[in-house]
Amino acid sequence: MKLLNLSNGYFNILIEVVPPAGPDAGPLMQLLTSISGLPFDAFSVATNPVAKPRMSAMATCALTQQAVGKPAILHCTTRDHNRLSLQGMLWGAQALGIRTVLVATGDMVALADRQITTTVRDMDVFELVGLARQSGLQTGVVIDPHPESNGFGNAIRRLKQKVDAGAQFAVTQPIYDVETAHAMARATQSMGIPVIMGILPLRTARHADFLHQKVAGITVPRPLREQMHQTDDTIKTGNQNAREMLAIARERFAGACIMPPFDHYEVLENIIKEI
Repeated sequence: MKLLNLSNGYFNILIEVVPPAGPDAGPLMQLLTSISGLPFDAFSVATNPVAKPRMSAMATCALTQQAVGKPAILHCTTRDHNRLSLQGMLWGAQALGIRTVLVATGDMVALADRQITTTVRDMDVFELVGLARQSGLQTGVVIDPHPESNGFGNAIRRLKQKVDAGAQFAVTQPIYDVETAHAMARATQSMGIPVIMGILPLRTARHADFLHQKVAGITVPRPLREQMHQTDDTIKTGNQNAREMLAIARERFAGACIMPPFDHYEVLENIIKEI
């Protein structure tokens, strides 16, 4: 499979995929095949998001590439594997035709699960970036500004460290407003790598509130949350916001990573069909 196109001026569209919670990938492959004709460049496959067990991201990447014929980006975290396992996974990805990885620390394990689930983290994210590059893989990283703790400046400093370690592109957490998008674009423009903006379409008013209140790194502005509560068609409103964010991404970023909520891949046609 081909590498992600990181050449100056090219606009990448990625579609995030959450692997199934079980061994049957058939229904997911049918969903992904159904959108294969849309104008996007690659899938971005999450690994155990929100620290809950899912099918192996590497297996999902391989199955997706076979079923759809488009590249799949493997998410790798320091949470789930020690350095022996990480090196083996990176070599295995190469053997399976996976050319690009997205390196991250990984979501924290919920407090209620910590009696039965431990994190590993014997390698930090900067070391993992270097290991991925040494393994011959195109390597991206995540920008997580933690707006709930005013962590924007720290996120930019960490991004610089990731670039110094060898990161070749970055993907932001979902952004929902023009001001945040412009602030992120200004803060990252001197990094020397392409930055891809995250877009997570809102589904319901409850979805908007949950993301804002419970998910670290995501802020849904008050006017948008109020709009989601007042509208008679929350899906239409959420998709409209996603289209607006995609238009901003095309102006200020090197791409967009669209994250269909709850496997609702059908929303993508409404969001990106005009590109």
